[in-house]
Order: sequence, then structure tokens, then C-alpha cells
Amino acid sequence: MLNYKHLYYFREVATLGSIARACDSLNLTPQTISGQLQLLEESLGVKLLRKQGRNLELTEAGQVARRYADEIFQLGSSMEQALRSHPSQQARLFRVGVVDVVPKTIAYKLLEPAMELTPQIHIVCTEGPLSDLLGELAMHRIELVIADRPLPNNMPIKGFSHRLGSSCISFFAHTSVKEQLQGEFPLCLNDAPLLIPSEGTSVRNELEQWFHQQKLRPKIIGEFDDSALMRAFGLAGSGIFVAPSVQEATFTQEPNMHCIGQASDVVEQFFAISVERRISHPAVLAITKHAQDWLQTKL
Repeated sequence: MLNYKHLYYFREVATLGSIARACDSLNLTPQTISGQLQLLEESLGVKLLRKQGRNLELTEAGQVARRYADEIFQLGSSMEQALRSHPSQQARLFRVGVVDVVPKTIAYKLLEPAMELTPQIHIVCTEGPLSDLLGELAMHRIELVIADRPLPNNMPIKGFSHRLGSSCISFFAHTSVKEQLQGEFPLCLNDAPLLIPSEGTSVRNELEQWFHQQKLRPKIIGEFDDSALMRAFGLAGSGIFVAPSVQEATFTQEPNMHCIGQASDVVEQFFAISVERRISHPAVLAITKHAQDWLQTKL
């Protein structure tokens, strides 16, 4: 078993560059630190530090150990902070990751049933790229990932994808943009200013295929990882933007916003990815049940 106290002393020496400075920082004698470092090197079977003048420098193995040590103690600090702010027994902690391309209003609608559970839960929501969130899931730092695609086959992570449902895609435009369009939908999209999800997203690939099938060539003026940012540009009149049709009522409530058409062949799917094959967490059960009912009725 690795002695983490020895590892901590090594990290201090590696950070400060000498045993003397580490002694001042740790309030220990040079003999104590030197002895602990020697024990650490013996237990690992490698040399971690070597003399460079009056200072110490990391060996190649020491550089590897330093990177791991930094990550280990950063994780320990995160654990300490999480436990200090841990909710009371009346509120169960539920940590969920939302992929950044999933629209915020849909993410809220999907997570809403978890917030209404009794006893109440304490939700911690993180947003980011799918690969980053899957890493957090694998480390059990979150319980669930809400994504626009299932777990990729090439990811070295054990997890299970639970399909929540899907929605067609609609096109939305500010009055100032709509008045410039020529012809009926979808022909009006030709040469029209278009705001679109970034390359690599599942809906982007489907949209490009649909444009090709419809022989349409819109003028792409913006690509976005963040759906909320794309919507902000659209609401400002920068161009037509796309969004799941389940959001139509929300967007058309905005002043001067219109739904100009729907691509019924383009479907955006939503998944809950967990480490559980059979869902048992009450919050995840509430999310999946509600989502499957809600999304299926909105196709």
C-alpha cells in the first residue's frame, strides 16, 4: 500500500526544489524528510530525485510520480470541500453531467422530476464535453450524464446508455430575418443565414444529410458548441437557428420569433448514460420515466 504521507513530502520537495525549503514548509527536520523520501523510493523501486547543484531535480520517474501526486492531492482537496458542503440527511446528493450541446431548456425539463422527489434531493449539475463527463462518470464523481448520443463504442469506459426519447428539429428566425427569406419552407433556406451546431454533433451530421437530400445550400454564418449561445445569436436576429421541436412553444413566446418550418426527418435523440445497467437511483428513475413520456408525445 502506497504511503501517502511519504508521497506528500515528496510533492513538497518537488514543488519547492530542495529539502531545506520543504523543511520550512512542513516544519520537519531534514533527517525526517530525507528518510521518508528514501522509504518512498524503496517502496516504488525507482529513483525520484537527484542532486543538481544545491537543489534537487526530478528524474524521469519522478516527473511521472509528481503528476500523479498532484492529481491525487487535488482530488483529496475536492473530496474535503465536497464533504464540508455535503447536504443534510434530508437531501440526498445527486450529481449529474449535461453535455454542452444539449439545450438548456431541455436539460432543465429532463432534470425537473428529480427536483420534485420526496425526500428532496440536492442536485449538483456540471456541464461540459461528452468525453470529459464520461471520465467523471467512470471516476464515480457523477451519477448520470445527459447526452445527445449513446456511449461511444471506442470509449474505454464501462457504462450503459438509456434512451430517453427524441425530437424532430425546427428552424426559428427573428422577424427581421424571416422578412428577408424567399419562397416557402424549406426552399427559403437557400442562401439564408444559418446558425448551426458544431461539427461532430449528431444533429449536425443529420442536418447536413437533410440539406443534401433537399438540395439546399444555406449560408452557414455561425457554428456553436453551446446551444444557448446559438439561441442568443438567433434571438438577436443574426440568422436562422435550429432547435428540437419540443422547444417551439418556448421560443415562439419570445417577441418577434417565429418557427419557419420543421425537418421531420432530422431527429435529435437524448440519452441518460450511467454505470448501472438496471437503473436503481430514484432520481435517475424519475428522469427516465418522465422523459420517455414527455419526448414521445412531442415528436
